[in-house]
Amino acid sequence: MEQILMNLVAGAIGGNAAGKASPTFDLGTLGNTISGLVGGGVLGQLIPIVLPAISAAAQGGNLSVGGILTNLIGGGAGGAILTAIIGALKNKAAA
Repeated sequence: MEQILMNLVAGAIGGNAAGKASPTFDLGTLGNTISGLVGGGVLGQLIPIVLPAISAAAQGGNLSVGGILTNLIGGGAGGAILTAIIGALKNKAAA
């Protein structure tokens, strides 16, 4: 449960960072937050599948600082990536 929360929070932060970094990707604060939450949650769920060591550490109760950082970075990146994709598509459709 902690990993999911970390991914969601990091995703929301990453989504807002990506949206504010470029007007091309900006969906507004609520849009950036929602797309960041979704992106962070999805990528955060995929990381343990791709990197089994993180999953094993989490299940064993020995989630290290490295595992936590990986979750935060993965969630933030996922949020930023999804926000950028949605923002670009939205602006392309509006043009």
